[in-house]
Amino acid sequence: MAFILTAITDDPALAASADAAGVDRVGIDIELLNKAARQTRLPKARISSHCLADLDRLRPALRRAALFARLNPLHDGSADEVSAALDGGARVLMLPYFTTAIEVERFVRLVDGRATVVLLLETAASAVRLHDILAVDGIDEVMVGLNDLHLSTGLSHPFELVASELLTALSAQIGARGLRFGFGGLARAGDESLPVPADLVIAQHARLRSEAAWLSRSFFAGLEPAELEAEIGRLRARLDFWAAQPEAALESQRDKLRRHLRSLIRP
Repeated sequence: MAFILTAITDDPALAASADAAGVDRVGIDIELLNKAARQTRLPKARISSHCLADLDRLRPALRRAALFARLNPLHDGSADEVSAALDGGARVLMLPYFTTAIEVERFVRLVDGRATVVLLLETAASAVRLHDILAVDGIDEVMVGLNDLHLSTGLSHPFELVASELLTALSAQIGARGLRFGFGGLARAGDESLPVPADLVIAQHARLRSEAAWLSRSFFAGLEPAELEAEIGRLRARLDFWAAQPEAALESQRDKLRRHLRSLIRP
């Protein structure tokens, strides 16, 4: 399967540029329910001001990319959110921060086959219960949200999860069900200015058989619209490079990531 890249934006001009550059999904993130309270100690957490009405502005900007909406966790207003997102033209709907198969089943029933269903696995409880969650019919894809899951598991850094056996096990379970697996975000290829260099992360997508990711906010930072297509091409080329490498090379990159994380994490 081709690697799915998703751009989160409420800006129609950026949406059009992303679409023309070959980004697969473009859309909004309206998740606010309890999110700020969960992520108070994450200074760079993505908490947006998007709303479902933004879909009407984005939809005309897209020619090939699927319109996307990350909704709130399941709550009393979920039926209205799903209906409004579908009415706005969303073709991919994401359920974040669930803990049980019952929540997932309710969400799938609300969508009722009218859009691609993506789960964002962000809790220790959902990781433990993944067998039962994956037994729910109607799931198309599972992404792992590194920020919330690392908080839920008590880790110091989100990328500890990427280097762990936990993510290896989650990927294997999801892949065994024939579902697309992805995690986290991707920066521009070759960006060494980040706390974790971009290439270390790209290599782990290959090792973990990941097939989906967000484009991170750093990907777009300082980038002109005319440069977007070339940067998407470079990123896909690097994903392809690491996907073609032998397991030993990918494990070596995981060891390098672990060493790098030890230099970042202070007791």
